[in-house]
Amino acid sequence: MSPAHDAYQDLLRVARGGHLLTMEDREPWRIGRIEPDYRRSAVLILFGALDELPSRARGGTEGVGRDLDVLLVQRAATLRSHPGQVAFPGGRLDPEDGDPEERLDLPGGTVSAAHVRAALREAEEETGLDPRGVEVLGALAPVPLPVSNHLVTPVLAWWHESSPVDVVDHAESSLVFRVPVLDLLDPANRHYAGVTRGSQTYRSPAFTVPVPGTSGTVTVWGFTGVLLDRVLTALGWAVPWDTRRVLPAPL
Repeated sequence: MSPAHDAYQDLLRVARGGHLLTMEDREPWRIGRIEPDYRRSAVLILFGALDELPSRARGGTEGVGRDLDVLLVQRAATLRSHPGQVAFPGGRLDPEDGDPEERLDLPGGTVSAAHVRAALREAEEETGLDPRGVEVLGALAPVPLPVSNHLVTPVLAWWHESSPVDVVDHAESSLVFRVPVLDLLDPANRHYAGVTRGSQTYRSPAFTVPVPGTSGTVTVWGFTGVLLDRVLTALGWAVPWDTRRVLPAPL
């Protein structure tokens, strides 16, 4: 079997068990209880075959992740919520997305159709991708995000026919890019990002990765870092890294 086939099967396995991937048992970036008037939202975790920009990770691997990348965006620095942070494409559910209780049968199980529509719609609006080339496999357990009082459903997908992506609205995003999975797995790029608020210190898994096509880097941390860490671990692709390494979060 090809690495792409093996990767697809791993993603499908995780989608089928997505309801088990809760975030309550990890040390997160302020993930926990939310207020009763929370807002529903969805993000798209989209893996696909590596594009023409290779990984810069040192050394190789025989694992299935070597030929894959994942789509990310960097939020505009002028936004009021999570400015400048790297995230998965996504956003709040709109009325046009339909009833959140409507169910949709997918390879990974039955999920909320409205959350799938929202994830695809937001990804198209933010990156310009063609949703017809995206196969949605399933959804993970909703994640409470108290800092903005959202309940976020991660939608797991496979990019079976990729399309060009770029910033669509510079008021919303400053960067759209596909990061090689190898760059995410490289132990040299892994650490915890720490933020101290009063007497409380919060940590999240973090990834400092090269921006394809440039000499710069970005740090994926916070909510998105927690999700990436959990998903890569569940896929069986993660490799050991120095969990004693804590760096200040790039606020």
